[in-house]
Amino acid sequence: MKAAANGSDAKPNLTAEDWARAALEVMAAGGLDAVAVEPLARRLGVTKGSFYWHFPNREALLRAALERWERRETEEVLARVGDEPDPYARIVKVFKEANAGYRSGRLYLAIAAAEDNPLVREFVQRVSERRMQYLVQCYEALGFDATRAQHWARFAYATFMGNLQIRRDTPDLMPGGAPFNEYLKLMIKTLIPRSAADVTPVVEENHPHVVPLRRATDGT
Repeated sequence: MKAAANGSDAKPNLTAEDWARAALEVMAAGGLDAVAVEPLARRLGVTKGSFYWHFPNREALLRAALERWERRETEEVLARVGDEPDPYARIVKVFKEANAGYRSGRLYLAIAAAEDNPLVREFVQRVSERRMQYLVQCYEALGFDATRAQHWARFAYATFMGNLQIRRDTPDLMPGGAPFNEYLKLMIKTLIPRSAADVTPVVEENHPHVVPLRRATDGT
């Protein structure tokens, strides 16, 4: 006897993680509105009963998908970086990791575009704050005081977000292959000094604020 197509007695064909993963895939391609139960069930080759075995409604699925995304974009990224003792090498690894994934970047923008949804806004803010917090810690480990570490972390994160926008809106302007590697080297050299001592504070004439300038180095 077949289980009911949408009842609680339907036998699961997939795990909750499978549904969450599929939700993120369609979200990256079509935004938050693309996440709907029936189309997802067809995509996964199952009935709606599989969905209702795991989730009471669409919002529960969205939360599970966003929790998966948050883990992937924070804890899992940092785990791949590992316990690198050198703060310079650590932040370089983070920067390379963040700029390597076109698909993950597209998903981030798709999720961020739905920030008018309170649930989505909660996750986007937490992910952004966690990333910034980690960057600040890295720059402090390079010898910057708290204020300057915030400035440098903001500079790096804003550059990363700008790269995502270019990849999405005008992908032909973002190089690939060897040219991208050269571009990445330029970003690393510009955004990540080996230590705070490699940055010369210069006070601009007629301006009270301090403008950080990089000292010329041979490092990459």
